[in-house]
Amino acid sequence: MPLMNLVILALIQGITEFLPISSSGHLALFPALTGEVDQGLSIDVAVHVGTLVAVVIFFWKDVRAAILGGLQVLTGKVSGYEAGLALRLVVATVPVVIAGLLVSLADRDDFFRNVEVIAWATLVFGVVLYVADRWGPLVREAEDWSWRDALIMGLAQAVALIPGTSRSGITITAARALGYKRPDAARLSMLMSVPTILAAGLLVTKDLLEAGDATLGTEAVIAAVLSCVAALLALSVMMRMLRTWTLTPFVIYRMILGGALLVWLYA
Repeated sequence: MPLMNLVILALIQGITEFLPISSSGHLALFPALTGEVDQGLSIDVAVHVGTLVAVVIFFWKDVRAAILGGLQVLTGKVSGYEAGLALRLVVATVPVVIAGLLVSLADRDDFFRNVEVIAWATLVFGVVLYVADRWGPLVREAEDWSWRDALIMGLAQAVALIPGTSRSGITITAARALGYKRPDAARLSMLMSVPTILAAGLLVTKDLLEAGDATLGTEAVIAAVLSCVAALLALSVMMRMLRTWTLTPFVIYRMILGGALLVWLYA
């Protein structure tokens, strides 16, 4: 794949992963709208792994607490904040793992590149995001995360397998509906991305090693590094922005993008 394409894809992923506008949808639109050869799921996952590293760096305090909690759980200690955080992340991850396995068994990769599905999901879930952000109370913080909330947000995350939905968008939507403040909703959403992206990244890495394709492996590494750098910058800007802004600008963007795609499809 040309280096310029890798740079573009990495920037798309790095910038859009943390914004509630669907990074996967944008990655799928790149070949559909430009006529370029589809980059494939391996490159898609590579740039997602890059943003995973960015999340770990940016939220290291929380990630470290989850890791310590996981170690505590393995030794039989299930009380305390760290252990609770680790277990809640597991609960939040189970639904998307099950849904992902079912989708994989269905063998419908074309569904994830369907521009019409992306367009409608962009519009519909943009409206849902607006409703949750407009009327959801701003009373809860990330430390208030409960088992019930973890399960609800986990079920929402599974819905993000529909292309165009946005994993961060639907989990932030669920968190806002549950009453979390915007920065805290985003923080929980990003923490939930760690085990989800890690699982997908390990699976594709296994496939790459079995295939023995060094060229694809090199391209994946380049894409991951570039997306990590872009993601760190985007994440820093977004977290500062959410302290004072609503999520309406992202809703407007989704309406414009979804509408433009439908015009392009049906005109």
